[in-house]
Amino acid sequence: MIDINSLVKTVPEIQIIITKNFKKRRKEHKITQKELSYRSGVPVPSIKRFEQKGDISLASLIKIANVLELENDLITLFTK
Repeated sequence: MIDINSLVKTVPEIQIIITKNFKKRRKEHKITQKELSYRSGVPVPSIKRFEQKGDISLASLIKIANVLELENDLITLFTK
């Protein structure tokens, strides 16, 4: 019998996955946190907090996603 609880990820597990993926995309674009801050208008401490703890406002997430050309990933997030 499958334990459904073992298939569901916790909030911290999901945050780790998202922040790792985000950091990878930022580095692929060769953008520093400081440059991302400048281009998005999101303060550097907010970007650092997001990359370290997965904590960010939705508005700030959209702003940085726009800079990294990932806005379509956010738009389609809950479409299924």
